[in-house]
Amino acid sequence: MSATKTRPKEDLIGCPCTGQTLDKLIQPAILAVLAEGPLHGYGLAERIAALPAFAGDRPDVSGIYRFLKAMHRKGLVQSAWDVSESGPAKKTYQITAAGQQCLRLWTRTLQHHQQAVTALLDTVRKAAKVPSPSGRG
Repeated sequence: MSATKTRPKEDLIGCPCTGQTLDKLIQPAILAVLAEGPLHGYGLAERIAALPAFAGDRPDVSGIYRFLKAMHRKGLVQSAWDVSESGPAKKTYQITAAGQQCLRLWTRTLQHHQQAVTALLDTVRKAAKVPSPSGRG
């Protein structure tokens, strides 16, 4: 199937059916990236864009900072100023023990959603009369 046939119609751009409103996945993405080490917001956005779920689309950096601020208030991340010799000071973020616990809970939550989405996808494929890639549905 060509890329043209899989693109949504103009009137569907921004519709939840395109998957563009899955911003709730940003919290586990932030936590997963920070579990690898401290980063500043811009670097965090670049690393998140590299995750398969984001398909190279870099999330809005101001949105990342809003999430970081809320996550900081909840104790999931902590911040510190990086005052290196070169360039301006940057606020870096790192995951806390509470953030690690939250990340473990996200694992279960995402597994549950994956199973639910798989079941729903099977139902939608049947209703839309779209065969499954494996040819079973």
